[in-house]
Amino acid sequence: MSTPSSESSASQPPRAPFTAAMAQWLRPHRTVPITPWHGMHRWDVSFSRVLILISGLALFGFGEALLVQSHLGNSPWTVFAQGVSLKTNMSLGWSSFVISCFVLLLWIPLKERPGFGTISNIVVIAIALQLGVDRFPAQKTFVGGLIFAILGVALVGIASSIYITCGLGPGPRDGLMTGIHQRTGIRVGRVRLINEALVLTIGALLGGTVGLGTALFAAFIGQSVAISFGIMARLTHR
Repeated sequence: MSTPSSESSASQPPRAPFTAAMAQWLRPHRTVPITPWHGMHRWDVSFSRVLILISGLALFGFGEALLVQSHLGNSPWTVFAQGVSLKTNMSLGWSSFVISCFVLLLWIPLKERPGFGTISNIVVIAIALQLGVDRFPAQKTFVGGLIFAILGVALVGIASSIYITCGLGPGPRDGLMTGIHQRTGIRVGRVRLINEALVLTIGALLGGTVGLGTALFAAFIGQSVAISFGIMARLTHR
């Protein structure tokens, strides 16, 4: 004769250990993890650290290129770069480079100090973005574009977790955001929202592509970075 407890156990659906393990593995991380390759300061360069940094920045540029080639909409800053590119006949890579240099100049009144990663961010992302746009096929169908956009958001998240954990200084855009926050007291999230809304609007007016890809980037890039931080923390946990 079965007991109530045994009947209750029998009625419960079987557990899915793989699903549970995957959910645990993909759990977002709330902070930037300290990795074995994290630098002591912004100019603490070594061969391995620089290699990891450049790999992350290159992946970031390729992720942005996937969004561009999806033809469904770019990230806000790339919308701006694309708009400037269309109006000046510069390549998209050169446009991104020039904008990054200009943003870096805005650090001066904010008294922000660049690091090795800051300078590398300007150069490597611009090169990788242009290489990706030149090599990745432009998508002509909605399904193909959607796949490219999703892959782009995921790759930018992974890339961010790689280069940020090097601790060699923020990129020009992130430094602008934190600098304004420190000088004005406005919350970081609001500063980022204002900055990206401004460049998105200007870029769209200049002819940059805005669409579903832009919305996907805005909605999921934070989660993509947080999940990537979590994976990074668990891979490097000691």
